[in-house]
Amino acid sequence: MLTIKRVPTVLSNYQEDSGEPRGCDRNCLGECCLSVSKLPLYAFESDARSKISSSGDDEPPSDFFLNTLLLGQWEDRMSRGLFRYDVMACETKVIPGEYGFVAQLNEGRHLKKRPTEFRVDRVLQPFDPAKFNFTKVGQEEVLFRFEPGESGSGRLLEDDTVGGDANASNVVAINVSPIEYGHVLLIPRVLDCLPQRIDPDSFLLALRMAAEAGSPYFRLGYNSLGAFATINHLHFQAYFLSMPFPVEKASTQRIPIVEGLSHNGVKVSRLLNYPVRGLVYEGGNTLKDLSDAVANSCICLQENNIPFNVLISDSGRRIFLFPQCYAEKQALGEVSQDLLDTQVNPAVWEISGHIVLKRKKDYDEASEHYAWRLLAEVSLSEARFEEVKVYIFEATGLVESEKEKMEPGDNKGAPYQSPSPVGTASPHLKVA
Repeated sequence: MLTIKRVPTVLSNYQEDSGEPRGCDRNCLGECCLSVSKLPLYAFESDARSKISSSGDDEPPSDFFLNTLLLGQWEDRMSRGLFRYDVMACETKVIPGEYGFVAQLNEGRHLKKRPTEFRVDRVLQPFDPAKFNFTKVGQEEVLFRFEPGESGSGRLLEDDTVGGDANASNVVAINVSPIEYGHVLLIPRVLDCLPQRIDPDSFLLALRMAAEAGSPYFRLGYNSLGAFATINHLHFQAYFLSMPFPVEKASTQRIPIVEGLSHNGVKVSRLLNYPVRGLVYEGGNTLKDLSDAVANSCICLQENNIPFNVLISDSGRRIFLFPQCYAEKQALGEVSQDLLDTQVNPAVWEISGHIVLKRKKDYDEASEHYAWRLLAEVSLSEARFEEVKVYIFEATGLVESEKEKMEPGDNKGAPYQSPSPVGTASPHLKVA
């Protein structure tokens, strides 16, 4: 059994007393409280094949979900003092260099906590109700429920009674140890107590949330067990940062597919000239086409016990999949001590180029060379990455064209062109 010691991230204010019996007097998300609760319900467009409809008189404006509802409610929880620290006061800078890695000094995420042992050699582990899970979260940390509605644009139902649909409730809650502005958790079917594993329905739910937000600067991320997820209860994370991530600007090379995606319009590429090897999925005739292609790839990795991270980008239209091995290397003593001393856990946000540092010294000395060196330790080797790609393609029925296959370097690809910054800015960001 491979284990590592790390300081667990506190996602809820109830996490540290999770061993105590809760009962029904604390307004939690468990069966005792949720079914009789009134929580705002955002009902999104339920047909993933439908095109976005034009706004009518009874429909909210296009930026309502992100700016008014999600970010507005997040700021309300900030004003109530529910966060462990003020993330907007954290220093953040763009590291000079070609890639524009973003560094943040976040000392509040690591205050006076002892390391905990985590098993890192099992991506799929059974749900353990004795450990902290999101049914123990207080409802004051919940922003709203996120459920499919009738055809048409999304709408908000204030103080909607959960009732008999409690088991199917998807909730959006704050992360009380935020990395950035608007940092939230999407918890699918909270009462089903699903372990941290991807399934087609939950992944489509995450893409629908990205599509509802409608901003390229609101991304969702997923960490598997063994890839720095610390709570074995199914959840995605999301936050707003008004600049492109370095990985979003990286060049890609299209992988020519002759079977498996010919009818659904999904395109698969691989990252080029980036420290972490990964696959990029985009296109698709429907949101479900794209979601299924990525979900099936993730399921393949899970079943083959390969840790991975996922970034949902560009309003759900572009998805990055990163098989990784950092925790395994750490457990085997193969990561250099100076990298371990920074106490950076390279999960989805770090891999994407947003690196959270816990010591002022590391922040002041952060360089592109350091970021590249850290992330290179996350990546599979070229040979192992090709093996894993073969697993994914075989499991998902994809066949790469031998005739059109390019040798490395034949086509360097073009960097992705991110839209110009829009919406809410990140006021604490600066260029070093």
